[in-house]
Amino acid sequence: MRANDLKNRCSKLAVTIVFFKAIIFAMAGGMPLFVASAFAAPTSIESVRVRQSPERTRIVFDLSQPVKHRIFSLANPRRLVIDIEETDLAVDISDVLIEGTPITGLRTAIRENKDLRVVLDLSKYVKPSSFVLSPILQYGDRLVVDLYTEEQQVAPVIQKADQISRQMRDVVIAIDAGHGGDDPGAIGPGKLYEKTVVMAIAKKLKIYFEREQGYKVVLIRTGDYYVGLKKRTQLAYQSRADVFLSIHADSFKSPNASGASVYAISQRGATSEAARRVAEKENRADLIGGAGIISMDDKDDLLAGVLLDLAMDASLDASVEMGKNVLNEIKPINKLHKTSVEQAAFAVLKSPDIPSLLIETGFITNPAESKKLKSAKHQDRIARAIFTGVNQYMKTKPPEGSYFAWKRRGGASQLSTYKIVRGDTLSGIADKYRVSTKKIMSVNGLDNANIRIGQVLKIPSI
Repeated sequence: MRANDLKNRCSKLAVTIVFFKAIIFAMAGGMPLFVASAFAAPTSIESVRVRQSPERTRIVFDLSQPVKHRIFSLANPRRLVIDIEETDLAVDISDVLIEGTPITGLRTAIRENKDLRVVLDLSKYVKPSSFVLSPILQYGDRLVVDLYTEEQQVAPVIQKADQISRQMRDVVIAIDAGHGGDDPGAIGPGKLYEKTVVMAIAKKLKIYFEREQGYKVVLIRTGDYYVGLKKRTQLAYQSRADVFLSIHADSFKSPNASGASVYAISQRGATSEAARRVAEKENRADLIGGAGIISMDDKDDLLAGVLLDLAMDASLDASVEMGKNVLNEIKPINKLHKTSVEQAAFAVLKSPDIPSLLIETGFITNPAESKKLKSAKHQDRIARAIFTGVNQYMKTKPPEGSYFAWKRRGGASQLSTYKIVRGDTLSGIADKYRVSTKKIMSVNGLDNANIRIGQVLKIPSI
């Protein structure tokens, strides 16, 4: 054998020995990255959920690990295709509920023996959006696909406060039930979800405000779906809310933590370590619920930040004073975790010009408080306490132009006048001024409800 042949064979043998050493090393648990990739298990879809909300239809794929994906639309018939790389389906999708959504059918197929294709049959045109979410708390990796119909792509027209003459508009209260949808919030004994408890309290609180003359209520979410933190403040602002109340239930690693708390926004750091912890917990909601793509519409961040600081400083004093009233009303019915209004950087409270409070109604992770929070009777007592505290503040320091401000200036003892414009009706004017049609007719000597444009009516006191 020639020297060169012997040298080549020895080199090949050395390479073979290195390869087998690598395999033995891998079997011993020390697999290098280049070998691991060859034997990596495909990603599994462990569950599929479809949730409908006023803003969108959301499809959530729960994954065993992160994935790469792409989506595209097809027409005639309308379909949305979701291609997910190196993924298999470990769940029966025939049980996925799609009733009431633009989705009429769900189909899957394997492509090139490794990729999963999901096809959504659609009843109407939708604009799709997709993103992935990293593991957080009880959730693992997720792929989220949002569908927006043509109606949902248009900003909703939200009923604004009744801006009538003679300064008698309603005070608008925006009530925000925290969490919702894929974000259950804190979880108490017996799988009691925070999102369920606070929704019940929010609805009871709405009833208390609506029973009192001079209020109009807007629920930020009306069902079990998620609303992004930024969107919650936008909805309050678009509704011209005078007050923003965000209802929550606290949690802690120790089941012994207990008591209710009231928080306001802080521009200068948290007032305590507990306040910072609560703010971090509540601000995580967008990571869980998946707020989607962040809007980059604001061009001048510095100017916007300065204006926001000024507006929030103006409403902070009102928030703290109103929060003290709420704490005083909660104290007789529930232990307080903090006896004063705490402050921290809550994303959901950053509503310019709107006094805002985040109310932790108790610790859902405390067995005794969890039992109380589950009780409809205790939920009602909490709602009544919050209403009473806010109502006390509104009666003493009402927003300018409101019915309460009008009454505080002695408006109820004065006779106002109103000039008829096109489209007015006597019954409509009576509703606006909160008096009966008969009273208006009597004061003005009218035999019937006929009125004419330009006519000036005397409006009696209530």
